[in-house]
Amino acid sequence: MIPPLDLLGYTASLASGGAFLPQAIKALRTRQTRDLSLTSVALGAAGTVLWASYGLLIHSGPVTISNLVVMPFALATLWLKLRSG
Repeated sequence: MIPPLDLLGYTASLASGGAFLPQAIKALRTRQTRDLSLTSVALGAAGTVLWASYGLLIHSGPVTISNLVVMPFALATLWLKLRSG
């Protein structure tokens, strides 16, 4: 059983990181990123990498795992945005 504080951490991290997922999935499906802000996409991607790194360093499962789940979508969206110009 997941401890209540860890469950809260997983839920909070996935909710905030998950807010990025619908846009990332749409961009990956349509290959269209012209309406996305490069700054926003870059900050979101950097945030997932930094939070996952921080979670690893402090041995926090909720922070690490939830950001590792979102990170591939964030990085793929950034790659698409940079590729499309």
